[in-house]
Amino acid sequence: MPILVNDYTWSESNDSVHVTVPLKGVKRTNVGLTCTNRYLKANYPPFLFEILLHDEIDDDKSVAKVRDGSVEFNLVKMDPGVWGRLKSDKSDDKAYMLKHKLEVVEYLQKKAEESQKKDAKAKSDNRRYTVKQMMKLEEEEKSRIENAKESERVRMVKDMEEWKEKKRLEEQNQKMKLLEEQIDNNFKLPDKNSDTSSPPQSKRKTNQNIFSQDEESFDYDTYSDNEQQVPSRSQPRQVGNIKFKFTPRVFPTPMRESKTLEEEEWLQKQADARKTKELDDPDLEEHEKDPEWLKDKGNKLFGSGNYLAAVNAYNLAIRLRPKMHALYLNRAACHLKLRNFYKCIEDCSSAYDLLQPPVPANAKARLKAHIRRGTAFCELEMYAEGLLDYNAALEIDPGNESLQTDARNIKDIIEKGDGNACVVSSVNA
Repeated sequence: MPILVNDYTWSESNDSVHVTVPLKGVKRTNVGLTCTNRYLKANYPPFLFEILLHDEIDDDKSVAKVRDGSVEFNLVKMDPGVWGRLKSDKSDDKAYMLKHKLEVVEYLQKKAEESQKKDAKAKSDNRRYTVKQMMKLEEEEKSRIENAKESERVRMVKDMEEWKEKKRLEEQNQKMKLLEEQIDNNFKLPDKNSDTSSPPQSKRKTNQNIFSQDEESFDYDTYSDNEQQVPSRSQPRQVGNIKFKFTPRVFPTPMRESKTLEEEEWLQKQADARKTKELDDPDLEEHEKDPEWLKDKGNKLFGSGNYLAAVNAYNLAIRLRPKMHALYLNRAACHLKLRNFYKCIEDCSSAYDLLQPPVPANAKARLKAHIRRGTAFCELEMYAEGLLDYNAALEIDPGNESLQTDARNIKDIIEKGDGNACVVSSVNA
């Protein structure tokens, strides 16, 4: 039977009531408090203080504080006025008190359910707001990238057009020069210093001016080598067409999306990751200092379901090769099986940092990192963060139907606010 406490003190004003109950040497952590609109209770075994108040109070505004040596109730009256006494006249009626206690229990249960619903609604609203903000940021980032691409495309087109126009003008000038040289070569007169006493033999008779033997006359000679006539100085040049043929030029397309530099950086990182540190540990055998042997050993232990032993194997391998991303990914899979979700997230993040820059050669490993970290986030009911990782995984493998289904399930969970649901994804070492 509990010991009822009656040596309490109280005071009142027109708007409030102050009640002080001694703790009698009991620790503060052992005190249980209950307060409704008509009922006060302080339970600190083996002592019990309970009282049915004279009038109603506002239990939402009232405050109870546990201090060293006492419990203080600061109660706000529902209706201002002076009570004159603290206890109700019905406090001694055991049947009425029992009925009222049952009503208090029912009232507290209802209030707790309302509080839980309110907290769940607030949590759901916060998650939806977070998702909307993340989607908004993603849209803004996509828009910024698209605008940057469009600006770069316009600039490249403009530069290409300017380059083509410049080349066209250069080729046109070159054609004009070639045309002028060809015309000059075709209509070049014989050299004055050449021997004119014995002209080449003509294929036809020489035409001579019959009107005057003293007037100057010119011969029309036809050369056998090119079969072209050289007209007289007194005649104008003949009109003709000259055709030119040019070798077609092929201009290579620039590698705007080249990954050469990133691939070279990734290959350098892979070379650094294969460097093995020396461990001065006499307890380890020679084969236990080989990271490849440890990795294979961890994979076999993972396949047999011995996840803790696999973690130990990967731990030792990481000490030897701390920059090898596969070891962190495999250890993350073990932590996921052991439900060590925070460690799984940490290992996936470490592996993802080592998988930079993103190139096709490490796409499969980055996909595993996103899936395992996203699954760990969802198991911790951090669905907004998990959805980001699943969306990143879909960008790497957009045709994966399993990923698409998981991403849709996460979105449904976020929209419905179902905190008890979870997303399960297959994980292999």
